[in-house]
This record gives sequence, structure tokens and C-alpha cells, in this order.
Amino acid sequence: MSTLPARTQVGIVGGGPAGLLLSHLLHAAGIESVVLESRSRPQLAQMIRAGVLEQGTADLLTEAGVGERLRREGAVHHGIELRFAGESHRIPLSMLTGGKAITVYAQHEVVKDLVAARIACGGHLAFEATVTAIDAAPSGPVRIAYALNGSTATLDCDFIAGCDGFHGLARQTIPPSARREYLHEYPFGWFGILVEAPPSSTELIYAHHPRGFALVSTRSPTLQRMYFQCAIDEQPQRWQPAAIWAELTRRLETRAGWRPVEGPIVQRDVVGLRSFVCEPMQYGRLFLAGDAAHIVPPTGAKGLNLAAADVRTLAQAMIAHYCEGRVDLLDGYSAQCLKRVWRAQRFSAWMTGMLHTDPQATEFDSRLQLAELEHLTASQVAATSLAENYVDLTRH
Repeated sequence: MSTLPARTQVGIVGGGPAGLLLSHLLHAAGIESVVLESRSRPQLAQMIRAGVLEQGTADLLTEAGVGERLRREGAVHHGIELRFAGESHRIPLSMLTGGKAITVYAQHEVVKDLVAARIACGGHLAFEATVTAIDAAPSGPVRIAYALNGSTATLDCDFIAGCDGFHGLARQTIPPSARREYLHEYPFGWFGILVEAPPSSTELIYAHHPRGFALVSTRSPTLQRMYFQCAIDEQPQRWQPAAIWAELTRRLETRAGWRPVEGPIVQRDVVGLRSFVCEPMQYGRLFLAGDAAHIVPPTGAKGLNLAAADVRTLAQAMIAHYCEGRVDLLDGYSAQCLKRVWRAQRFSAWMTGMLHTDPQATEFDSRLQLAELEHLTASQVAATSLAENYVDLTRH
């Protein structure tokens, strides 16, 4: 949080989990970086987002020295529930993957841990810093222009990491002629609520229902996150709490009479679902990571995990450059990441298509969904494929 230097080895645009983790991994190897984040520290800490960490992501955070609170407070889940036709079916993730598991630990908690670690190490981390321009021409200087505390400044870099999300400036810096973008927007959204209540389930519940998809997740022993499929233009404030609970109960009910644990709804919102990929993920000495390069629908729980995998790959490439004089890993960064990104896109699209009700679907389509779910819960081979993708797809 000290005065920012005019030059650094790696300039990082965006102080979310991708940018912060990259900075911390580089610091461990003695590589300098500066993180520029447009939001304030309290704003970052309040952004309650995805909370499912793959085995590889949890391991990476632990290896990076920021896993103490994760180990203490994170909820390790060894399975998930698929619910359809009034019945629940457990997918035993750990049993099918040789002991691997997921950890439920909210993204904003990961960010808190990383911010604290960067500050403790004396890292250069600027909040409320607005990046106004990125100069990343392949043959010229690499520079970031930004505004902070009413003044403007520039940061000269060896490399720039664009970790500033889907709406950030980094990707837009790459000329349209040098990138290709793939976008698919789903014809529905998620109505999400944050609830002050104890957990409704010991494991995540993914429910398919004729009225639409529903999900039961958790954020802490006293804070739960639940979703149900809705129209893209749904207005969350129009719903009374009683109506929200009635809709969730209808979609999640079983023949045994299961009901969610209700409590005060402290937050509600509607999010759209999209799949997005930018190719390539690098342009000269500018490298994209996380949501700046790709978006997945949240059904597969891959967003944060893909971001962590990107920066692990990028950190390894930069360490090889600075410590060994190698350029091959940097040159191959995009190609390596995109293989993993497209696998995650496939899995996320499959999960989304299997569990959601498409407004344009025919009765034939609906019966195919049920057949897919029945096969998945009856075949160990099919269940193993789901488990392997869900638990550790982004490690490799």
C-alpha cells in the first residue's frame, strides 16, 4: 500500500482473485509486480460470488501460503446431490475420484486472504486505481496509465497481466483483428438469494424440475446461497419472501417431504448466464487471465477455478522466463490455457443443458433430459465422468 513505483516487472490490471493470486505466486519467486484495482477494499470484500473450489485450486492456495483460513473454515464436500422426479441421487465425488473433494469457501473470502497476504508482504497493491490506457503493442514499450487519488501516473512493465474481468480494458486493448471472440447467451437467468440460516443440506443440491432448475449451496454455517432459474428480465424486488420460498420448495421437494431451511433473505439478485471465450489469451507482452478471457455458466462451478488455473500457468511461465531465461512457456501460454478452457466450457454447457428448462424445449427434449439424468445416476462410468470433471478438471 506504499507509494507505487514507476516501473515494475509485471503490471497486473485487476485485483480480484486472479490478479491477487498471480501477484502472490510471483512474489514467492522474487518477481516484482504492481496490482491496480478499480474497486475499494470494502467493495471487494463484499462481492459474494462463487464458492466451490476444486481440489487443485484448494491445493494451490495452500501451497501459496494462503490456505490457513480455508482449511479452518472451508467446508469439504465429498459428494453432490442430483435431484429430479421427486428423488435425490448422490454422486460420491471422492469415492469416484480416488479421494478428491471440493471445498465450499466463498470467493470474497479467498480475496480477503489474498489481500491480507499481499499487504503483509509489502506488496504494491492500489485500490480505487482506474486504469485509463494500456499500451501493449508487440514492438513498443509496455505501459499502463492510471488515475489514483486525484492524480495520473504511468507504470512501465516487462509484461502486463489483464485480470480485470469481462468488462475490463485489457481485452479491449487487443485489436479486433488480432482476436476472435465466441459468445453464447442462455435464454434464462438465475434468481439468487443470500439467506441467514443454517445449511439446508450437508452437500450441494442440483435440482431439475419442470418449472426450472434450482440449486442449494452454502457460504458459511450461518449464511446460505440458493438459486432458481428465472427469466432474464426478472425483477427480484417484485418477489415477496413467501413467494420465493414457495418456488424453491416446489422445485426442490421430494416424495419424502424435503424442505429448505428458511431464514431472513439479506440479498437477492438476478444474473444472466453466458459462455464466452477470447482467442488468443495473449497479445505481445499482454496476457489475459480469468474472466477477462473467458466466462462459463455457473452450473459447472468452474469460473474461479479456471482463473486460478490460468494464473498458475502464467506464473510458471514468467518464473521460467526470469529465472531460466526461457520464453517457450510464455509463448505457449494461450494454447495451453485454451485447451483447459474449452474442456470447462463443454462440461459447463452440458451441466447447464441437462439441468435447466429451455423456454423453447419440446416435450421430446424434456424426456431426453430425464433419460440423461437417469443414465448418469444409474451408471458408475457416467457418474465417474461427472465427478472427475467437477472435482479437478482445471488442474491439468
